[in-house]
Amino acid sequence: LNDLKIQIRMRGKAKHWGKPTTLTVVYKPRLNQWFASITVKVDVPEPKYGSESDLNYESVVAYDLGTQTAITTFDGSEFNEIKNQRFTRALEPLLKTAGKDKRRKRAPNRKQRVKPSSRWKKANKRESQIKRKIGNQRKDWQHFLMQSLMGETPKTALHRQVTSDLSSRYDIGVTEKLNTKGMIRKAKKGSKRKNQKVGLNKSILDVGFGSLNKMLSYKIELKGGIVLHLPTKQLKPSQRCPKCGKIHKHWANLSNRYHVCDECGFRLSRDKTSAMVMYNAALGNQPGYGNDLDKRGFPSSTSKTSKHTGSMKQLGKMKRQKSRSSDGSAETPSLYRAG
Repeated sequence: LNDLKIQIRMRGKAKHWGKPTTLTVVYKPRLNQWFASITVKVDVPEPKYGSESDLNYESVVAYDLGTQTAITTFDGSEFNEIKNQRFTRALEPLLKTAGKDKRRKRAPNRKQRVKPSSRWKKANKRESQIKRKIGNQRKDWQHFLMQSLMGETPKTALHRQVTSDLSSRYDIGVTEKLNTKGMIRKAKKGSKRKNQKVGLNKSILDVGFGSLNKMLSYKIELKGGIVLHLPTKQLKPSQRCPKCGKIHKHWANLSNRYHVCDECGFRLSRDKTSAMVMYNAALGNQPGYGNDLDKRGFPSSTSKTSKHTGSMKQLGKMKRQKSRSSDGSAETPSLYRAG
């Protein structure tokens, strides 16, 4: 670039900088933009886990991802809910108009050697701008949410609006293992609920289940925290009563937004119930599911976490060893005890 006398502006500020090693330039036709990715070699201290960490591992939060409520958290004492912002739905009329206008123009065809018209290029650029805006809004909102979970101070009014209920810091995150690709599959041919499935897929993509989970895991592990991914098929958090442990199969229907247990009379909304079940399961207090986490083998989000902790039971042992080494007598309470 210096030889060609080309200057490129870089937005933002790098957290760590070092010796550049590779430069990758990618063009994304869907966004009609070029992206440059620079890889640098830096010396960044690796996070410490378990007994090697300075964290107490006493702040635990279970979070459930949904479509109506984007994320519902439970830390053992209170619930916090963040609504789905529905960025795609807000700009969907503009997106449909831009797509319709684009289809009326002469599109490129390589086989027939047809070049796109100037009007098609303008319409394509307009459509790309709307799609890019939706993606940027979703990404910014996810970063705002993660800053709150990490205990960082919001910088803008939008930060305060999105993360006002999530200002505390958590060392352990608990969620269910979701198959996002399977959840957004197209409806089968001839299905009577094809339109409903299309709407559900849009809501799931609006929240960004996959990227939100990855971002949360990365942020928590960056400071030495742990993220547990509970097996959905075994735990069934959306069907299990957090009080008595009974499984209600009809609760799996997404139209059932409020759960009432006919066994013990427990009443709570769907998303809050799921978050509570996951919290209880991580601490070994969920009735009807057992509390031997070593046998169940809850996977964490990284191999490093598994290497140092393995399960909540091993983490409790590490905490007690850490406490004995510090003062010689005191013992840290077991993390998986009922709180």
